[in-house]
Amino acid sequence: MIEVRRADHRGHGEHGWLTSHHTFSFGDYYDPAQQGFGDLRVINEDVIRGGGGFAAHPHRDMEIVTYVLAGALRHQDSMGHGSVIAAGDVQRMTAGTGVVHSEHNASAHTPVHLFQMWVHPDRPGHTPEYEQFTPPLKDRRGRFQVLVSGHPADSGLHWHQDARLLTADLARGETVSLPLAAQRMAYLHVMYGQIVTCGETLKTGDGARLIETGEISFAAAIDSAILLFDLRAPRPWIR
Repeated sequence: MIEVRRADHRGHGEHGWLTSHHTFSFGDYYDPAQQGFGDLRVINEDVIRGGGGFAAHPHRDMEIVTYVLAGALRHQDSMGHGSVIAAGDVQRMTAGTGVVHSEHNASAHTPVHLFQMWVHPDRPGHTPEYEQFTPPLKDRRGRFQVLVSGHPADSGLHWHQDARLLTADLARGETVSLPLAAQRMAYLHVMYGQIVTCGETLKTGDGARLIETGEISFAAAIDSAILLFDLRAPRPWIR
């Protein structure tokens, strides 16, 4: 089963310094049918203009991942971390018992384009944590690369949930597959390009819920990049 979520159906916010697209309900955007998917709660695509940013604000009991596509993001938090997340970098923060952080464009002139994604943790009350790394480009060309996982044997960053966040860069005509085990489901987001999967064509900004599909193949009609969440499947299905 595939359920497609088109790019132009996402929540959209224009705030002068910030352009946001929300796959699921977030902030001023509310849709009772779009409250997340299983343990996946947020996929936000943000473009922050030069000099803009989010002032210090709190989070708790959430696994928060930031993936920068272009530009650079300056991060500071109450754990004492101060870092710049450059294009291609991935950051994971466990909010746990509570953390305060700020995020600002590291440039006064160049926009920063990023995805921020939230996943519910396996339990409340984790000690706050911070990780950041630069995944090798070569490891996602024509195949899936693990960015974040709850399984210690996987490469990449690690969060407190039985879930994986993967990415792949596909040249035109390339296909990549993922076996979806029993009691698993997936969420696909097309960062750019055009992907054919389960008989549907998805373009830049489109997403799809994938349930009980067995092995899933993703074929690139043009040069493309995708994000894929491999999630445990509660029953009854959580939409």
